[in-house]
Amino acid sequence: MTEHLTEQHASRTREDRVITEEPLEIRLRWPGEPGTRVWTTMRTPGHDFELAAGWALHEGWLTPGGLETVAYCTDVALPREQEFNVVTVALATVPARTPTALPHHHASGSSACGVCGSSTIDEVLVAPRGPRWPGELPDEHVVRTLPAALRDHQRHFDRTGGVHAAGLFTAGGTALVVREDVGRHNAVDKVAGARLLAGAPPGAAALVVSGRAGFELVQKAVAHGSGCLVAVGAPTSLAVDLARRSGLALYGFTGPERTVRYA
Repeated sequence: MTEHLTEQHASRTREDRVITEEPLEIRLRWPGEPGTRVWTTMRTPGHDFELAAGWALHEGWLTPGGLETVAYCTDVALPREQEFNVVTVALATVPARTPTALPHHHASGSSACGVCGSSTIDEVLVAPRGPRWPGELPDEHVVRTLPAALRDHQRHFDRTGGVHAAGLFTAGGTALVVREDVGRHNAVDKVAGARLLAGAPPGAAALVVSGRAGFELVQKAVAHGSGCLVAVGAPTSLAVDLARRSGLALYGFTGPERTVRYA
């Protein structure tokens, strides 16, 4: 890497670390259906099973208790270099959304993509909903501490500066699970999937994200059943609307000195 030092009008060459980004194809299988390609996303490798399970949960294909297995695909037609870039989520039962609702070709998206797996505007606006959070929510003092608590776990960001983070926290501010990914939506999928694969409820008192609060992140929080979404950045109008309609507490511009509650 060549680093340009504009103040000194000079340059120097040094080693730098960049975050890995690779495609992940997700396939769904259920009784009577051998396997269907439903999504391809760009992600940071690692915690792939969590990502796949969390994505299926947030899209409404999977319900807690309805997961049979998650595994890398053993398709012999796959090139060797791609065998760890394809994951199959096996459902114990036919998904709530009927198989005819699946797209006829597999969808794809970038690491910046959130609800791109939905094929129509109507599908996007009718978000899957999990159970409402039954417990306590963090008070505003705790809310202001959560971005810093999340930052303490951002090891990949420390090394590369190129990843987002998401974490699930208790009402008292204790981290339950934190994941990083080049895609902020993937990071949220990973934390929900981690809880799901551990046999725990996928929601928590607070979902904390390192960036802004777009509609798709609110949708995921509602789908897995968290009590509030705490963001470092701003929310969008659709995010605020969905949070209010869903009973999700929504905080933006959160830091040690302040936070803004929108819902």
